[in-house]
Amino acid sequence: MAPTPHERRAARHQLDTSNAPKARRGPSGGNKQPITVDAVVATAFDLVRREGYEALTMRRLATALETGPSSLYAHVVNKEDLDELLIGRLCAAIELPEPDPANWRQQIVDVCRQLRDQYLRYPGISQAAFAAAPSNLDTLRVAEGMLAILLAGGVEAQAAAWAIDSLVLYVNAYSLEVSLAERRTGHRPEGWVVGRDELLRRFAALPDTFPQTKRYAPELTAGTVDDRFTFTLGLMIDGLPVSRADP
Repeated sequence: MAPTPHERRAARHQLDTSNAPKARRGPSGGNKQPITVDAVVATAFDLVRREGYEALTMRRLATALETGPSSLYAHVVNKEDLDELLIGRLCAAIELPEPDPANWRQQIVDVCRQLRDQYLRYPGISQAAFAAAPSNLDTLRVAEGMLAILLAGGVEAQAAAWAIDSLVLYVNAYSLEVSLAERRTGHRPEGWVVGRDELLRRFAALPDTFPQTKRYAPELTAGTVDDRFTFTLGLMIDGLPVSRADP
């Protein structure tokens, strides 16, 4: 009986890599790099970096690897499995601190910043993390580290568990928005995403039925995207119930 997708996924982590696979022969007679999980992941990252996450399909990936889509399924179960691998590889690069009860808020912000920076390397890739079950060990490692930090800060267990979901969801959405904005700016020389000066001009020209927008236009347009990112994280973190006073 053929192995189930779950059995193939589990077996992927138990492969003996002591003997490197032989190179494949290309149609022109030259050697091609063998298909491995690492090759699949590396090619997928390169495709996303150059063309955006929307371009990443199993068929498109197979073309980049000079093979057929069916060949990929010996290494990844399906597109969702590939997404899990990609997010896991990005999470593997995140450095988790030793939880510090005196500095837990800044530690959580730093972890979120690292995750954001990993996502922004590959336009739109945070979409792969939406609605994904946390089963990859590298992804779970980050969640484990965040939970340890929050608990060390005195955040109640249930609140800490839900806070991780909320923080990661915000990082995912923020990263996606930034990627979309950069893509629009890059593809439209006339500037689909307008700058602050243009926004101020447009707000000033609004009719008097928008009195608050006109009056507080400087505040509405102030700050960098990083300022807003940090501000929102602060709101979320400061709103968490803490069972004891900070040291």
